[in-house]
Amino acid sequence: MKKIIVSLIALLPFSLAAAADFDGSKPLLCSTVSVNECSPDGTCESVTAREVNAPDFLSIDVRKKTVTGTAGGTDRPTNKIDSADVLGGMLMVQGKAANPEAAGADDGLAWSIAVDTESGYMVLTASGHAAAFVIFGSCIVH
Repeated sequence: MKKIIVSLIALLPFSLAAAADFDGSKPLLCSTVSVNECSPDGTCESVTAREVNAPDFLSIDVRKKTVTGTAGGTDRPTNKIDSADVLGGMLMVQGKAANPEAAGADDGLAWSIAVDTESGYMVLTASGHAAAFVIFGSCIVH
């Protein structure tokens, strides 16, 4: 019994280090699992990432203050992280992005990414002119 307890205590630092991997201290690669598009009338529908031009993958680097999306194997423009903090077991990352698909030069999106610091599960929300998006996914250390 004593050997088991000593072994568990010896592994504790490794368990804590793994949980800390999602705190923004290391770059993350996040995969899009499901996407929902919501409209001003309150309706939301499940869509594919491709239908709404959302990324299949996100590379998040808090130290470099960048988020880069990849869709169809092609990198998207890199977005600057305006703020990042850990709160309540979640890495919170926020920023804004121009929308190159929009007709108006000032049209864009405000976005927020929340990553569970223990599991790496991710929720991305983005809102802009007359639309909001909720993307669920999962992250690994990149």
